[in-house]
Formats: sequence, C-alpha cells, structure tokens
Amino acid sequence: MSVNYTVIRSPAPTVATNLAADARLFQIATLASLLVLHVSWFDLGATPLQAAVMIAAALAAQYAFSTLRSAAAFDWRSALITGLSLSLLLRTSAPILWAVAPMLAIASKFLIRSNGKHFFNPATLAIVILLLLSPDVWVSPGQWGQSTWFGLLLVCSGGLVLQRAGRADTAVAFLSCYAGLLFWRAWVLGDPLAIPLNQLQSGALLLFSFFMITDPRSTPDHQLGRILFAASVALLAYWLQFRCQLRPALFYALAAMSPLTPMIDRILPAPRFAWRPQPYTRSRFLREIRMRQLALAFALLIAASDVARAFCGFYVSRADSDLFNKASKVVLAHNGDKTVLTMASDVKGDPEEFAIVIPVPTVIQRDQIRVIEPARMDRLDAYTAPRLVEYYDEDPCLPHPLPSTLFLTSAMRNSESTRRKGDTLGVTVEATYSVGEYDIVILSARDSSGLLTWLDQNGYKVPRAAEAVVSSYLRQNLHFFLAKVNLERQSRIGFMFLRPIQIEYESSKFMLPIRLGTVNAEGPQELIILGLSPRGRIETTNYRTVQVPTGPEVPLYVKASFGDFYRAMFDRQVAAERGRAVFLEYAWDMSWCDPCAANPLSADELKNLGVFWLDGSSESAGAARRFGPGGGQPVFATRLHVRYDRDHFPEDLMLQETADRQNFQGRYVLRHPYPEPATCDTGVSYRNGLPRTFETQARNLVELTGWELDSIRERMRETGQQF
Repeated sequence: MSVNYTVIRSPAPTVATNLAADARLFQIATLASLLVLHVSWFDLGATPLQAAVMIAAALAAQYAFSTLRSAAAFDWRSALITGLSLSLLLRTSAPILWAVAPMLAIASKFLIRSNGKHFFNPATLAIVILLLLSPDVWVSPGQWGQSTWFGLLLVCSGGLVLQRAGRADTAVAFLSCYAGLLFWRAWVLGDPLAIPLNQLQSGALLLFSFFMITDPRSTPDHQLGRILFAASVALLAYWLQFRCQLRPALFYALAAMSPLTPMIDRILPAPRFAWRPQPYTRSRFLREIRMRQLALAFALLIAASDVARAFCGFYVSRADSDLFNKASKVVLAHNGDKTVLTMASDVKGDPEEFAIVIPVPTVIQRDQIRVIEPARMDRLDAYTAPRLVEYYDEDPCLPHPLPSTLFLTSAMRNSESTRRKGDTLGVTVEATYSVGEYDIVILSARDSSGLLTWLDQNGYKVPRAAEAVVSSYLRQNLHFFLAKVNLERQSRIGFMFLRPIQIEYESSKFMLPIRLGTVNAEGPQELIILGLSPRGRIETTNYRTVQVPTGPEVPLYVKASFGDFYRAMFDRQVAAERGRAVFLEYAWDMSWCDPCAANPLSADELKNLGVFWLDGSSESAGAARRFGPGGGQPVFATRLHVRYDRDHFPEDLMLQETADRQNFQGRYVLRHPYPEPATCDTGVSYRNGLPRTFETQARNLVELTGWELDSIRERMRETGQQF
C-alpha cells in the first residue's frame, strides 16, 4: 500500500511553520490531553486547582529567573511542560507544596548547570527532593492502570514527540533494556510471561519513558551516549525496585544517573541540541510515518498481552478433601518497614484437613505470632463496611425544617524426624511453635520440588500448579509459614472455630502474596484488605485503586436487600474496570466518621489488631497531631476490596502507604418522603416533585446495578413509592 503525500516548501519558515515544527508544542498538547483524562476519567488523586497552581507556579518561576538573568529569554513552553508533568505525577497532601515543587524544578534548570545544560530533568529532581524531605509526598504509579487504549495513546503521541525532538533512541533503549530485565527476572524466577507483560503495561512507565528520560536538555548529545545513559537508568531502576523495594524507583534512578550526562558529553562530544524548527522535508515526513508505525506496532503488542486467584497463602488438603478459599479478610497494620498481618478466611471443610502456607520475607519468631479473637476483625470490618444511610424528610410546610437522620449500616459479610527428612530434600525447618490451636512450622527450601515433596510426605495433597509459584517465591529468598490445626489442643481450649492468625515482621517488602491462593481456587475470589497506618491511605502500586460509587439515592426497597444490591453494584464496577482494579470502599481516620457504621475502635482494640505505634512515643504523638485537633487515635483506616483471578491479577499486590487523608466511604442514601398530606403551597410543590425524585432513584439503581428499570419501578410501587 502506497502513501500519497505532498511536501510544501516555502522560501522562509513562517511563524505557523515554526510552531508546527517545535516538538515541545506536541509534548504540551499530549500532556494537557493526559491531564484532562486524569481529572475527568482516571481519578489519580489530584484536583484541577492543584494542576492550576503547579502550572502557574512553574510559569511564574520561569519568568522570574529569566528576568534575573537578562540574557535568558522567557521560555514559557519549557515551564509549561514542567508544570504539566508535575500535575500528572506528584501527589501531596500539603497545598503549599503545589507551588514549592514547580519552583524547585524551575530553579534547578537555572542554578544546577554544566556547559550550558542543566544536570537534571526538572520535574524528576523536584519529585525526588520532596519524596526525600517530606512525609506528605508520594507518587501513585498504579493509578494509570493497564488500559490498552491509554497505552496506545501514550505510545503514538509520545512517538511523534520523540521523532520531532530526535530522542526516540533514548526511549527505545530504555524500554528495551528495562523490558529485557523484566523478562530475564521472570525467567530466573520461573514466572509466567503474564507478569512482565503486566508490568510493561503501566501507564506510568510509558509516561516516564516518552516524556521524562528523553529530555534533550538533561541527556547526552551523542546517540551512543544516550543509549548508554538510558541503559544505566534502566539497570538502576530495576535494582532499586526489586532489590530495595522503592516504589518510585524510576525517578530515583533518573536523578541519580543525571550527573553522568556531562561526563558522557565530554567523552562522546556531539553537536548540542537546540529547539530549532527544521524544514519539513520529504525524508522527515517518511521518518515520522515509520515512527508512528513502530509506535502503533508496540502498542498493539502491549494490547495483545492483555489476554494472557487469592488469599495471601494457599490451602493444601489431605486425602481427597476439596477445600476452596472463596473469600478472605486480612488486616495490615503498617508503619515504616514493619508490618503486622492478621489473616482470617472463609474455608470450607474439616479443620483437620488443611494447613495454611504463606510466603514471608523473614524467619518469624515465636513472639511474632499470635492468635486473636475474630470479634476484633469483625469490629473493624463493621466499622469500615459500605453502608446505607436513611434520611427522613421533614414537613415541607415548616418554616425552618431541621434535618433528622437515622443511620442504618450493613456490613458486607453475607518434630526431629521431620527435620531430618527435610534435610534430605533441601528443606530446612527454621523453627516450630505451638500457638493457640495451631502448630506452626517455619520452612526454607532450596527448590520447590523438595518443598512440595516435604509437604506430600507429611500427609498433604498439594495442587500441581503450586510448584511454579512456590519456585518463584523461593528464588526471591522468601520463607514459608505453615500453620496446621492441632485438634486436641483446639478441643482443650474450647474453641469451635478457627481464630485469625497474626504475624509481624520487618521488611522493606510491603505486599500481599496472592498468587499462591489461585492454585486451588474455584473461579475468582474476594479479598478484603483492612489497612491501618499512621499517615494516610494505603493503595496498590501495580494495579489501579478505584473508588466505589458513593452518595446516590436509591429506592427504599433496597433496605431489605442491601446485600443483593451491593453485590450487583460491585459486579458492575469490576466489569467496568475489566476485572483489573482494586476498589476503595472506605478511607477515614479512626477518630470519627460520618455516618459511623459502628463506634470507632479503642486503643486496646487497635493494638490487638497489630497497631504497634500507639505507645505514647514522640512518633505516635506526631502522628496524632497530623490528624488534627480531634484527639482521636493516630490511625488511618483503609478498606480495599479486590476480586481477582490468575488471568487478571498475575502479580502479587504491591502496596504503599500514602499521605492522602481525604475521607471516603461507600454509602448509599435512602430518603423517606414526608408521609402526611400537604397543607401549603410549598407542600403541594413538594408532593408534585416526588415522582421525579422516585424516577431519579430508579435510574440511579439501574446505573449502579444494571437491573431492569420496569422491574425496579414495580418494586418501588409495592413499597409505596408511586410515580
């Protein structure tokens, strides 16, 4: 297929031609489009006000420094790119930093220079400085998700910008090297290709590759130098992410490697890049066509990878018992590098027939293992659960009606010889404990076959599919925590149910290893994560964290079937996100709530759930002050709900604590109309407007659940809501 084109030449470039040839304008257009998507669609946590302040501060700082340096022209395009980049990437709970970040970025361009170039990508340096200095700053790489069309937009628009700026080689080198490392890691760990493909679908990675590492002013001038620079950034980013567990590893790596640029420029000299418009020639047109074709091919490759289950452990059964883990609940108390994990699950089968196997980053000691009462987890579950709230309309004829409310909540619940055997299999029994009704064994192993053989020889039937996942965890130097019910001790203690197990450990790895749970799962599973932290909301970094719909009025009959309503609503949300999102159902500090599904947990209850920072220390007092003058506990509660399976969640959940303390709860409103006849003109108007109110409630329910409108209207009539 041939391409017809016409090359228009003019004796001298016009202003319009110069503007069209300036790659920065295409970059501005792309970043501005992403910002619109960010505000209107992706919900990445920033606001239009924050973006406006950052952009204005960047432009003001650029103008101020240009004025101080009279020889420097005011370059509004460069400043606008910096402001847009920070608006898309930086998250902070301190509004003052909205202005500080772009000022730092612009200042670095003028103050940290070498041979006419600035050392650092301005936005990257500002992000890294604030991450290191302020506890109120974070980045949310998971919020860009793995949307295919979004990746297509980034690749195609980014490819056009890079071609016009002459920096496509840098992005290609970085992505090739980083992708190679991800695939190499998957090969070493024995992981399926779905994992590195999922990691490459990150919108944050593409944004970084096309619009940050390719900055012509902070990368080498020579093509070979740019390739070496991009490869070094990829290597360091990989090491920081997977060895040091730094979530914003890309930004740290780029900032750390930026001082290499003047060294490379000295070793490999080349003409200095300048933002000069070039004539639009036939050869340039053909290069852009090829670049767009390559970008489209890359995007389609990422899209094809989209078609490639899960408590933090898996259940292995003896004999022929079939045990399926359908719904699980965990509490994560996290601060710094310390995590306290409490696990409870809905397991079907005889307690004699199963054990829990959980990968853990360290050898757990006896004093780090506890069993707790289920009521503690149930309290936190009830406190954070999605809820209904009922409002009763007052007499519309009263001159000053005072609102009266009644809250209704609904939680969504609906031995030595053995040690010798292990030695011959490469399995080391690191420790054995008796805790409550459980016998605990901590294992390490040289290979997965030896570990699985050990389990089999000790009377457990292990799913065949477990070997590859177990092998991957072993290659990551994880240990295995095995808890088995001691029926005699359980009978002596007197409990007729299995109590939640709680373990604590210190590690830079903040994650939930859900992959093992898919091994013997029957279809998708539900996981409720109840996070407790001193700073703010907990979110996932390798999947999107999405808020469930909240606040709409729904028909009164939903009160009697809230469970059916919420399940249908959640099903619809999962489908809308193509099964690849984690849903936020609650985020609030423990000092208060509005409305409260239950009373806030006491300090003793929180300590029982693993909140270890309530000790009266200065750190605890400082955390309490951050929550304001309410006098509540310095604990922020996050409730995440994920429905996952092997296809849509190939990776474990990688988590991070943020400084986001914005309140959120999944709540749905029942509004009871005033029951008495109207006795005034206002009352007549109120009565006449009720059918419209009922219709709105019906359509809200259709939107939330997908139920049929006529059926909803009929149910509403049966409960007295007449249209």
